[in-house]
Amino acid sequence: MIKETISSGDWKGEKHVPVIEIADKKEGMVKVEISVGKEIKHPNTLEHHISWVELYFTPEGERFPKMVGRAAFCGHGDMITEPVAAFRFSPGKSGKLHALSFCNIHGLWESDYELKL
Repeated sequence: MIKETISSGDWKGEKHVPVIEIADKKEGMVKVEISVGKEIKHPNTLEHHISWVELYFTPEGERFPKMVGRAAFCGHGDMITEPVAAFRFSPGKSGKLHALSFCNIHGLWESDYELKL
């Protein structure tokens, strides 16, 4: 099962874990920033890099998450891209944010964040 291949941890001690931060809440919209390597910088080379991050939202009282968005980081080698993305959406109510990141060497990583409106 895919869930057995997803790793997690504390982003302060593990460079692969996506960090979820609420940048702004106003007029029913939430701006969420996802970054990888916030505390410990993740390598960003052709040989070792974060390929993408995804953000999901599971509204309170619901079973299934809804995909908010995906950001792919395509520039590596001479052109550096930082694994940082921002998403703005209207959740409608509180719930749980889920972030996934993919490292080309170390696979899938996840983190969660309780969003309170």
